[in-house]
Amino acid sequence: MAINLEKGQRINLEKTNGSKLTNFCVGCNWGAIETTKYKEIVISEGFLGLGRKTEMRPYKEEIDVDVDLSCVMVDADGEFVDGLYSSLYRPEFLQRYGFPKGKELSLDGALNSAGDDTEGDKGGDDGLDNEIISVNLDKVSPRTEQIFFFLNICSPNTIDFLKIPYAAIRMYEGTPTKVNEVFAKYDVARERQFEGKRALIMGKLYRHNGEWKFAAIGEAFSDDNLCLTMKRILRDYTK
Repeated sequence: MAINLEKGQRINLEKTNGSKLTNFCVGCNWGAIETTKYKEIVISEGFLGLGRKTEMRPYKEEIDVDVDLSCVMVDADGEFVDGLYSSLYRPEFLQRYGFPKGKELSLDGALNSAGDDTEGDKGGDDGLDNEIISVNLDKVSPRTEQIFFFLNICSPNTIDFLKIPYAAIRMYEGTPTKVNEVFAKYDVARERQFEGKRALIMGKLYRHNGEWKFAAIGEAFSDDNLCLTMKRILRDYTK
């Protein structure tokens, strides 16, 4: 049975059979925003167009939500080792903050992004994650001590994590298109504190006494872009 994580909870990566979880997917799932709009409907044309009657009727419309799942890898001193984020970010933009260009595969070959989702789930949760990073802990560079996973909203500034109906991160065995067994899941509840927040640090993998563990973080910020979030992680979360 999957572990349902709470904010701040830390867990071992040990499965029920006693073996260690080393090759798995980290997936994030979120929903498109549903809004209610109104349109004018003709209910009666009347005689020769006279006495025409209309009324405003509600209908549902879903707004695409472009959220990016990224990760940053740091060493024992809290220094940047590598990052995994969209290659669509302009290199000159990233360079202004001191970060290299985006890519889908980490330098050590341990983490691989399955691609970009620009919409979110429509019509409810479809059971699959919107963006996924495959992880092989056996390949992680010995220099890397912590791996942080975080979300940034790339849609217009009017959208924040309070408006998004749900957001969750889970670790599971399988592939980006098939879930074999969910190991742990962390649901981030919609809270008033998420108003105006467009970045969400979901959790981290970290080494402890020679073993990998996971910690659920679930803290939101008003960062306008992923570089600000990476700077925040390096400054406030690595020690």
